[in-house]
Amino acid sequence: MSNEKENDVDMDSIHLFDYLKKEIPVDELRDFDSPKRIVSIDFVKGFAIVFIILAHTAGAWLNSSWIFIYGIVFSFLDILGPSLFIFLSALSVVFSIKRKKGSLSNKVIRNRILNRGIIIIVIAIIFNIFAFEFTIEGYTFPLNLWGWNILMFIGFSQIFSLYALKIGKMARAVLGAVIIFTSDPIRQFLFEGKEAGNLFISFLHYIIVSPSPMTPLLPWISICFISTIFGEYLYDAMMMGKKQDYIVLFRTFLYWGLFFVIMGIFLGRYSYAPATFYSPANDLIVGSLPLNEYPHIGLLYDMNSQIIIPEIRYPGMWEFLIRGRAPNMIYNLGAALLIIAISFYFIDIKDKSNTFISMLIYYGKVSLSLFLIHYTFIMLFIWYFDIVIFPFIWLGYVGFMGFLMYVWNEFFNGVGSPEWLMVQIGRIGQKTGKTVMKEMQIIEDELKGTIHKLKRHEHDSEN
Repeated sequence: MSNEKENDVDMDSIHLFDYLKKEIPVDELRDFDSPKRIVSIDFVKGFAIVFIILAHTAGAWLNSSWIFIYGIVFSFLDILGPSLFIFLSALSVVFSIKRKKGSLSNKVIRNRILNRGIIIIVIAIIFNIFAFEFTIEGYTFPLNLWGWNILMFIGFSQIFSLYALKIGKMARAVLGAVIIFTSDPIRQFLFEGKEAGNLFISFLHYIIVSPSPMTPLLPWISICFISTIFGEYLYDAMMMGKKQDYIVLFRTFLYWGLFFVIMGIFLGRYSYAPATFYSPANDLIVGSLPLNEYPHIGLLYDMNSQIIIPEIRYPGMWEFLIRGRAPNMIYNLGAALLIIAISFYFIDIKDKSNTFISMLIYYGKVSLSLFLIHYTFIMLFIWYFDIVIFPFIWLGYVGFMGFLMYVWNEFFNGVGSPEWLMVQIGRIGQKTGKTVMKEMQIIEDELKGTIHKLKRHEHDSEN
């Protein structure tokens, strides 16, 4: 208890800039966004970021003879990518709010989350400037600042989730479902209006879908409403801390995950192809979708580039695999719940641990930094490796990224990393919050003293 008091005195006795110069403990950098006792969440984050690195490097490094493997694997395992990462990001908001409630004011907690989201959005805007240069033509400054990449949505998901928590679980479930099932017709309306030259609808399309619709507002905002529901269940089980509560939580995640996966597959059982992609008749309904509206469907070109067995061609992609479609959103939510449930069962309930699990847990703690720095060397080996060499290069690259993060955190205190920025924002909020509370206490004491003097003066006057 005395140590806490000493820390409070130190915090209030120094200026803000001097306070921010104080070294941040490495453990604080690793755990700024972790649920502490639920280790599996960091494991799943690490699992997601490693797959994201795999997807990005495979798409850039596999040569033309083997790029079809990237198309096939990526289309089926996209459940391990942005949707899972954002689901976990929205979960973290629940822990940030619940864990600090009582020790910090609601205003300070809110400002910390808002500032965290804004910082990630600023990083995403900078990222867009470079990404548009290489991937999207026709958008110059300032139009190239806006695009729904994964970082942009992670930043906004922090803010969306904060306000989603203010409404009840049932209302969130209904809103999430309404968003998912109305997103396809709304996006179709916006696309047609944009193509027709309607300026107002084109503006709405630019904001809601954007020129880079990798994780657009519709239907991805539904994740914030759905994930915070399960985040509260997860937090409650963590607070209870009993094995029986963990087993109940595991079953809840498992059953709902299975339900969403089955529903997503059923609703998205029909196949679609790019609008300019020739699709021979088959026993499924093959529709078409605009490639610039749903860029994920372009994986069909990669899938059909294989020449090993020329007779094999894929006329379309099932809708539940097309990122941004309603069935895909339901399917991805279910897959995220299943992955979390399985990881939770083995790591938190069965206490399984080994070097591989520990590595992914560490990767999960520094996942935001890994997402940014893994782009650094991707341009070195464009379409260079075959399928025999690539797995070894990729494993070496993942290991190198982890080593780089270890050196950055252990020897350079993580200065400048996204996690470092998040902790600094939290420290600003903590200091300013305690300073405000201290000043309010001083004002209250002065007010009490003034009232006491008035009463004493009144008493003396009567005598």
